Amino acid sequence: MTDRPPFSPLRIVVLISGGGTTLRNLIEQRDAATLDVDICKVISSNPRAGGLQIASNHGIPATTVDRSRYGDVETFSQDLFDACRGVDPHLIVMGGFLKLVEIPDDFHLRVMNIHPALIPAFCGRGHYGLRVHQAALEYGVKLSGCTVHFVDQKYDHGPIILQRCVPVLDDDTPERLAKRVFAAECQAYPEALRLFAAGRLKVENRHVTIRSG
Repeated sequence: MTDRPPFSPLRIVVLISGGGTTLRNLIEQRDAATLDVDICKVISSNPRAGGLQIASNHGIPATTVDRSRYGDVETFSQDLFDACRGVDPHLIVMGGFLKLVEIPDDFHLRVMNIHPALIPAFCGRGHYGLRVHQAALEYGVKLSGCTVHFVDQKYDHGPIILQRCVPVLDDDTPERLAKRVFAAECQAYPEALRLFAAGRLKVENRHVTIRSG
């Protein structure tokens, strides 16, 4: 995936399930000219997701592929990626997208996610939002953080692109820790997108290496 010209701008589809905080960060970075992306579509798994309004406010086309209307992952995934193919993106970006999907062959290593912990800790099915930070505090870890990774057929499992560490403080609550981790996410995700756009990521099995710029 390194033997190609850079993408400028990087055409992305953003997948959401909730409030759209990651989407908002990407829009802000785009508007500040710190991230060269074209957010060509937003797709939500939830018709009531607040992120749909964020997309509308910024003139970004948005649609819903409602997971509750599907009885199986396979059919849901087919319709979701068909909706993505319609705008010919370079990359699919999960931003608070909480549903399991099956990645088709034409999107292999072209779907990214960010998780609010240091994978493989506090990840997998059921670990999302404040639940992740509550689990970290209950375990007593001294460091948490975020992980950007490629998506495969399991929750929070694909090859890790980069991670950022955040200290866990003695008086932390899940909300306080979440705020600091999200600040790290706001830097880590755009950095991973820039590396992808520049063709600097090389993937061999589970190992991602970053070529010099």
